[in-house]
Amino acid sequence: MAENEIDERCDDDVFQIQPSGYSYDSKKEILAARRVERLDAIRQTIATKYPQVAIHVVALDVRHKQQIDQVVSELPESYKHIDVLVNNAGMVLGLDHLVDVNEEEFDTMFATNVKGLVFLTQAILPGMKARQTGHIINIGSVAGKQSYPGGSIYCATKHAVDAITKALTYELVDTPIRVSQICPGLVDTEFSTVRFRGDKEKADNVYKGIQPLVGQDIGNEN
Repeated sequence: MAENEIDERCDDDVFQIQPSGYSYDSKKEILAARRVERLDAIRQTIATKYPQVAIHVVALDVRHKQQIDQVVSELPESYKHIDVLVNNAGMVLGLDHLVDVNEEEFDTMFATNVKGLVFLTQAILPGMKARQTGHIINIGSVAGKQSYPGGSIYCATKHAVDAITKALTYELVDTPIRVSQICPGLVDTEFSTVRFRGDKEKADNVYKGIQPLVGQDIGNEN
């Protein structure tokens, strides 16, 4: 197993794919997001628990292909051979019915949830194919399997992730490169806070009376 991993995420971080029991020997990890200060906190947590892991943090907005290409091309030499790509950027805006969805929110959700995943995969996959090794993990959602009222555009983006994952699996079937998708249900993160534009009361009501998942439920293999 080679050693470099890139974990790409948006501002409303869900979790970090770090299964318990995973070997960190000589491992390197790249953390990318718009808010670098959030990643610095994650880096400190990893460094405390796994001091042998080398971590590179980089600012990245996955909505912009040119920025992705630049970040990947300018990675330090020891981080260029990326073996595991976690496409984890995802967000939702509002709870409007389709007839009321505005164009800006439509574009933002598709740019983040779909185009970002495609652009980053396009930047990383050629290297995996050249080395004949790699694993791409796309973070989907149960919303990509079952739509709901008020979530038409978000559900559409996650249906797109599902379709892209399946197509990419077929496209790479004759290679050693693996493609996986994780489809969580309701997870207690900043996701709902972003959806309701910072209204914490509305966000908290989403989880009222239920037991949502937390990031560790998904990131741990046990």
